[in-house]
Amino acid sequence: MGKGDKKSRKGKISMGSYGNTRPQHPKKWTAPKPAPKPVD
Repeated sequence: MGKGDKKSRKGKISMGSYGNTRPQHPKKWTAPKPAPKPVD
């Protein structure tokens, strides 16, 4: 759990690798679409 650990964030930064712990592109937040109104 440090610079030599591939599974930790610090290890990925020191090795220059990417993965679930250190994604290259952060997920863009999108607002949920409003539900359609029921027709009476």
